[in-house]
Amino acid sequence: MSEQITYKFTEHLIEQQYAAEQAMLAELEAGNYTLDNPLVKYNAYLVNPLSAVVLFKTEEETAIKVTVLGKTPQANIYHTFPRAKTHVLPIVGLYSDYTNKVEISAYQGRTTVVEIQTPDVYNGVKPVYSMETTPEYLQDNIILVSPAGEDLASGFDYAGDARWHMNVACVFDVKRLKNGNLIMGSHRLIKMPYYMSGLYEISPCGKIYKEYRLPGGYHHDEFEMEDGNLLVLTDDFQGDTVEDMCVLIDRNTGEILKTWDYKKFLQPGLGKSGSWSDEDWFHNNAVWYDKNTNSLTFSGRHMDSMVNIDYDSGELNWIISDPTGWPQEWVDKYFFKPVGDDFEWQYEQHACVITPDGDVMCFDNHHYGSKNRDEYLSAKDSYSRGVRYKINVKERTIEQVWQYGKERGAEFFSPYICNVEYYNEGHYMIHSGGIAYMNGEPSELLGAFAKQQGGDLRTITVEICNGKKELELQVPGNYYRAEKLKLYSDGINLELGKGQILGKMGVTPTFDTDVPAEVTGQLLPESCNASVNEEFDRFTFKSRFEKGQLVMLLLEGENETRRYFISTTAVPHLAMCCGTFLDSDERNTRTMVNKAGLSGTYDVRVIIDDKKYETGIRITA
Repeated sequence: MSEQITYKFTEHLIEQQYAAEQAMLAELEAGNYTLDNPLVKYNAYLVNPLSAVVLFKTEEETAIKVTVLGKTPQANIYHTFPRAKTHVLPIVGLYSDYTNKVEISAYQGRTTVVEIQTPDVYNGVKPVYSMETTPEYLQDNIILVSPAGEDLASGFDYAGDARWHMNVACVFDVKRLKNGNLIMGSHRLIKMPYYMSGLYEISPCGKIYKEYRLPGGYHHDEFEMEDGNLLVLTDDFQGDTVEDMCVLIDRNTGEILKTWDYKKFLQPGLGKSGSWSDEDWFHNNAVWYDKNTNSLTFSGRHMDSMVNIDYDSGELNWIISDPTGWPQEWVDKYFFKPVGDDFEWQYEQHACVITPDGDVMCFDNHHYGSKNRDEYLSAKDSYSRGVRYKINVKERTIEQVWQYGKERGAEFFSPYICNVEYYNEGHYMIHSGGIAYMNGEPSELLGAFAKQQGGDLRTITVEICNGKKELELQVPGNYYRAEKLKLYSDGINLELGKGQILGKMGVTPTFDTDVPAEVTGQLLPESCNASVNEEFDRFTFKSRFEKGQLVMLLLEGENETRRYFISTTAVPHLAMCCGTFLDSDERNTRTMVNKAGLSGTYDVRVIIDDKKYETGIRITA
């Protein structure tokens, strides 16, 4: 193999974590670790550098209380673990670049203090601009923000100190499951720009219990049903459109139980938003299940629409959208008529929510602010807001009953991403995560692209309770969504053993036409800066090509050849809800190939224009 082409095999994180856990448990068994002299393993599961695991044994079964000491008493984080003789305790809520002190106390017994030194996980960059709240309001919750760019997931306490962080790019929404674990997108990219292999069910300390893989990958959002099964937004990679499919997956097996294809209840091309495209005609960024009506609500950015369907039949119930440009028969059958004062439609919204009394909330990005191209708003004249609508399905009326954000103008404007949260009546979060400036002015570019051109990015997260602002967090960078949660909760005890990889990957689409090329017998030129990173179920080929070159990745086996077209043409993106994987050099390409459908051993070769080159690398499936 040539040094011109870098090859690496990467074990799945679940395999790496299991090996680390087994070594940690073996060390516990080999030593005499007690409450007074515990074993402390920093970042035991490799992905949360603000965590640790403390291990020891006691002669009698006893409950253990852990106190992660804050920089102030109000910043302490507590948790009591159930009775045991062998104690394997996840420690979360550590500070970055700090000598952390953690009290370990036997129930109604003695206490020991361990020190855990952490590095600066932010590499000298201050991760927060400001936090305005009180410890009485936020208590021991953190505000967790999830990635939309190069900044990784982090969580901040009432003082604005980072207390949780991921060092891998687990993107899109993060939610707390009923069992206390977190659910988030995996960090395994399977198709540009941001389609991931699936979801991780993960402990706050970083241990992955399950990866749920999907044939069409995962994007944007997921929802836990009452029985624990998961609604997940996905794609059909064999089709010619994206972000117009949802599946229900079995929580225990990863099997797909039900599929909703939006083309069966909507017509692509209707209700176009300013960011519409043929491929991304709906751009689904949220899903919500309402048990009171047994229905699903989807947020379609590129239709300026929230649409509601019957869960069982898949039939369309209603659409919340500016009806301008829609066929009258659709308006008459599915749309609502505004009533009341100060009503405004939402545009390119995110994060639909159904409240307990049936109202509909969303983050109204208000991007363009109109269906009429002649009336589009510039960024400096725009605003974004959280909004709540009361709908009457029988009378087909809609009333705006609350909003926050319009009064802040362009300061709060996010043309993409963002979310709202409903906590209780009058108690909401409004997360404006996509604010961007170019040369001090609100940017017409989405944050991911503004950043590439030297723009300044910002995120503002606000909580309102009974009309009063109780919290405002401002951080640099753009963040997809925010969630408020406790790092410790009931059921958060660490489960030992190997995690599970469930579900299956889809077959990566191929290019059927054979491209004639001269067999050079030469290695791919060094200027391509090529690399292959192989995993057990896929591989990633990275390389650099000049714009406009015809490039094809080949897998040539004994009985078949698979061809994967690599685009070297600049592609305009009208939506980029996660720019984490964008490259600043447009010549750099990233091609992901799943091993699903492959059998045997394949030589990896590359056609550039009319010449075929070797890589010296073989892939086995």
